[in-house]
Amino acid sequence: MKRHPTKSIAIGNIKVGGRAPISVQSMTKTDTRDGAATISQIHELEEAGCEIIRVAVPDENAAHQLEKIKNRMAIPLIADIHFNHKLALMAIDGGVDGLRINPGNIGEKKKVAEVVKKASSRSIPIRIGVNAGSLEKDLLKKYGHPTPPALVASALRNIKLLESFDFDLIKVSLKASDVLSTVKAYRLIASKTHYPLHVGITEAGPLLRGAIKSSLGMGILLAEGIGDTIRVSLTAPPIEEVKVGYAILQALKLRRFGPEIISCPACGRCEVNIEEIVKELENRISHLKKPLTVAVMGCVVNGPGEAREADIGIAGGKKSGLLFKKGKPLGKVPTQNLVDRLIEEINNF
Repeated sequence: MKRHPTKSIAIGNIKVGGRAPISVQSMTKTDTRDGAATISQIHELEEAGCEIIRVAVPDENAAHQLEKIKNRMAIPLIADIHFNHKLALMAIDGGVDGLRINPGNIGEKKKVAEVVKKASSRSIPIRIGVNAGSLEKDLLKKYGHPTPPALVASALRNIKLLESFDFDLIKVSLKASDVLSTVKAYRLIASKTHYPLHVGITEAGPLLRGAIKSSLGMGILLAEGIGDTIRVSLTAPPIEEVKVGYAILQALKLRRFGPEIISCPACGRCEVNIEEIVKELENRISHLKKPLTVAVMGCVVNGPGEAREADIGIAGGKKSGLLFKKGKPLGKVPTQNLVDRLIEEINNF
């Protein structure tokens, strides 16, 4: 898949843009002022494979926790700052690896200059985070609504501002909760800048609906080569954001992260309890990082073909299933032993 060419920047030890793999981000949902709770959630996200974590920094009490948080985590930390430029300066002193700000709400130009100067001295990238819910008043007046051209105008304005201070460690996002508006905005900005793009559908909603909206919007853009790092925004635990993010990348074959399960929806032809088998299998292999395909099929119509094409597969039959490995049948397995046998082959793969 041909990627939109972008500048390569480093957020801690993670490269973003250029030819780097598309990274998966999330954001803690704890109160950052509670350092212990925030660190605990970060550790859960690290275990789930999250590669970059962002925390909200609403006040100085939160900013004072950043150094402790940073020292207890292994992956890059981004501070999300609004309205108060002093919080951005404190975050840099706290050792963060990146900033997410909207220069338009930080204050007068000299305050932005102060943040940029300090970020530049530490080689800390800044994400210009344009959001449909917080667009500048003059642009809302000009465009009437947070339309794609309005979002792009805001991004370009802020890019120009940071560039005026000879700063180019820039990452850009233009998020809206509407899928088509977001897609149009990213297509437009991709034609106008070479900076890496952070892609997502903001305020996407609860787990199911949010995953669907994110998959549609981000999937369209990623399939067109647009996007260098992603965050799925869900009204759900952040670990679910990471799971959905990787599922999107894996479905597009942009990343491989752990086993991919191919399973049939089950119908009247099915002779085994596919739903229970898949549920148990998924729970027992969720921690694995091996990039392989596992097919769990319930009948003889499509089952043998799908199982044969997978790395490891099972084609269900009456009271048993035919086990395949790399296209070759290994024999029948009783239904009650299917999951154990699959896991045995996965571990040995």
